[in-house]
Amino acid sequence: MTKHKCFISFKSQDIVYKEYIQNHLNVDMIDKSLNEPIQSYDEDYIMRKIREDYLKDSTVTIHLIGQYSAENSWVNQNYIKRELQASLSNTSAGGRNGILGVILPDLYDEVYRGEQACFTCGNNHSVVAINDSTTVSEFSYNYYLPLDNDKHVWSEEDRYCVLVKWSDFIKAPNEYINQAYDKRFSEITKKIKVRP
Repeated sequence: MTKHKCFISFKSQDIVYKEYIQNHLNVDMIDKSLNEPIQSYDEDYIMRKIREDYLKDSTVTIHLIGQYSAENSWVNQNYIKRELQASLSNTSAGGRNGILGVILPDLYDEVYRGEQACFTCGNNHSVVAINDSTTVSEFSYNYYLPLDNDKHVWSEEDRYCVLVKWSDFIKAPNEYINQAYDKRFSEITKKIKVRP
């Protein structure tokens, strides 16, 4: 199995999950995460260092999504937004990463809302609330990419971002990392927006 170079994007309030992945999880990855704060108050300098030293040669970004990760939160989202923007970009400074969103336990009930009957087809579909109240728009837009006219429900082929609950991720981390990595080569990359 190929080891993928993974960058972990997280809010500081969720550092225990990042450290669990790094220190306790049986995962086949080369860790490209930032572990020591960059000593500067200049946000542009900090992001340039993250892009040059950590994201540049990574291939998968693991985005930890907890109660502090929402677009419309009172918490500053500048860093995770820019980390995801850099991860979604395909430039000479670095190729596009696969994006793996891991929903942390404190957000399960807010994201996973059960099933609802569909007005279009009459079938029941799972309701997954990935929006500005649960995560940043860089993730939510690329999870719910615009559908082709003949579709009214998303399948995995219609999404760039991969999504998984923490409890499922820790059982099979390599499987989900591989799924995110493989998205980099799919047709769906044509629909990605770096700054939605």
